[in-house]
Amino acid sequence: AIGWALREYAKTDPEAVKEFVDENFDRLSGLSRREATKNL
Repeated sequence: AIGWALREYAKTDPEAVKEFVDENFDRLSGLSRREATKNL
């Protein structure tokens, strides 16, 4: 669910999503990271 939410948010603020993923890289699953960065 977090990956989907981040992917949707990236449509309006991609820099914030990139920063969040970078800061929480170790805490996010591979699928969540992949989904979050799909549109970056």
